[in-house]
Amino acid sequence: MEKRIAVVGIVVEDLDNAPIVNSILHSFSDIIVGRLGIPYREKNISVISIIVDGTSDEISSMTGKLGRINGINVKTAITKK
Repeated sequence: MEKRIAVVGIVVEDLDNAPIVNSILHSFSDIIVGRLGIPYREKNISVISIIVDGTSDEISSMTGKLGRINGINVKTAITKK
C-alpha cells in the first residue's frame, strides 16, 4: 500500500487521559516523523501536532484509537500523493 504524509492535530481537553494518548502515539512511533506538544495551562488543555508518514490504514488506525478516548479531539489532513 502507498504511504502518505499527514498532519494530525490533537486537542487534549481531559488531561487525565493524556497518558493514554501518549501510549497510543508510542505504539505508532514507526510512522511518526515529528511531534510538537504545547500545554495551554490557562485553558487547562494541551495541543499536539504530529507529522506522520504511513499508509492510509496506519494513519486511520492511529487516529481512530485516539478519537475514541473521552476528552480527545482529533483532526487529520492527508496528502493525496
